Amino acid sequence: MTHLRAAEIHDEIDGDTLHEECGVFGILGHPDAATLTALGLHALQHRGQEAAGIVTFDGAFHTEKRMGLVGDHYTDPAILAKLPGTISIGHTRYSTTGEVALRNVQPLFAELEVGGIAIAHNGNFTNGLTLRRQIIATGAICQSTSDTEVVLHLIARSRHSSTADRFIDAIRQMEGGYAMVAMTRTKLIAARDPIGIRPLVMGELDGKPIFCSETCALDIIGAKYIRDVENGEVIICETQPDGSIQIDARKPANQQPERLCLFEYVYFARPDSVVGGRSVYVARKNMGINLAKESPVEADVVVPVPDGGTPAALGFAQASGIPFEYGIIRNHYVGRTFIEPTQQIRAFGVKLKHSANRAMIEGKRVVLVDDSIVRGTTSLKIVQMIRDAGATEVHIRVASPMIFYPDFYGIDTPNADKLLANQYNDIKAMAKYIGADSLEFLTIDGLYRAVGGEDRNPARPQFTDHYFTGDYPTRLLDKNGETAGLKLSVLASKG
Repeated sequence: MTHLRAAEIHDEIDGDTLHEECGVFGILGHPDAATLTALGLHALQHRGQEAAGIVTFDGAFHTEKRMGLVGDHYTDPAILAKLPGTISIGHTRYSTTGEVALRNVQPLFAELEVGGIAIAHNGNFTNGLTLRRQIIATGAICQSTSDTEVVLHLIARSRHSSTADRFIDAIRQMEGGYAMVAMTRTKLIAARDPIGIRPLVMGELDGKPIFCSETCALDIIGAKYIRDVENGEVIICETQPDGSIQIDARKPANQQPERLCLFEYVYFARPDSVVGGRSVYVARKNMGINLAKESPVEADVVVPVPDGGTPAALGFAQASGIPFEYGIIRNHYVGRTFIEPTQQIRAFGVKLKHSANRAMIEGKRVVLVDDSIVRGTTSLKIVQMIRDAGATEVHIRVASPMIFYPDFYGIDTPNADKLLANQYNDIKAMAKYIGADSLEFLTIDGLYRAVGGEDRNPARPQFTDHYFTGDYPTRLLDKNGETAGLKLSVLASKG
């Protein structure tokens, strides 16, 4: 979920990591709906740490939204007591732009002439700003700066009689990457974008349907995985008068091939999740194996950059025969408000989060394995930290290709000119900037083989990979004038 300013979308970030904006969760027909939603959001906390919200219904709609982590608020019985009902949806948020305000925290709710509806959205609409301007031009007032609100306006304007049909009518007008859950008085609705950029899975607990961003949210509550929501599919689960639940799955007439976002495997998804039928952990370990084959190096120890680089480092060590060691120890208890309160403390930024394990590093040639490099500023500090701990050589191996292009489908990325790969003419210059003895990245085919078992098909790529290749899978209507030089591969004209 990206947040829109009136004039532009700004995709600048201050840090050196990528961020996925949101995780979504929904359940229908369970007496512990709010508690299960809170647990599901806790499992999806890695997808957004800024805020969380839950909506339930028990004859009336109830909403609780809080800034901060799920565990900071939704473990409080008093808050959960305010969320009665057997139907619930929830959302955990990381914002890219726009104000950090409670009014932008999802799920968003609207009371319409056909009844109330709440929506939670993971991803980004690439025509959301365009549609928002059209809506405002008619005199409508937007209550938030979220592109998700556009969907509510389109639902309100639809001429269909049922809320479900209005919802489908609305999302068919949206472009980009999205996984959504919505709820009415009796319905739980799930939807994925036409090419399935963002993940969404269906599960079941005690015979009750669940939808969530990743399988780890099913695991935490002991739910059974049923299947992935297919790309372009809308699934409507409705409670019947006799208490039973009817499920109606609607697929597009001309379904396109799925193109999941590769960064779900590289970085975003939890390693214990299964995304698109593939173990994230196994995919990441395969990335390390392929990286060792493509870019071997003589060294004494393989060290992961925690936590994202750990599975790939294990694969690298296994394939290379170089011992794996935890040469960097991560401090998991650094609060966000403490990290950078002053310029003096900011200088300690990396050491607040990571410390070198000197016993495993001193006097050794070290291979640092990381999942990705964005700006390179963090890598620079980590390399210096490893050298300060006595390493004789520091070689960096990155378990994904170089990032050349910004994302517009729900990943928080810097402008193209701020990406490390665009600031230097070759890898040797990048390595010199970072302070490494050598630097190598996994090839795009190496990544494809790690995830899907085969090389990339240039004529019809199997995954969404534009941040590496510039091959954007949809139109970027909101970015007209900003995307000069970006390569677009529009699979179908939509909207």
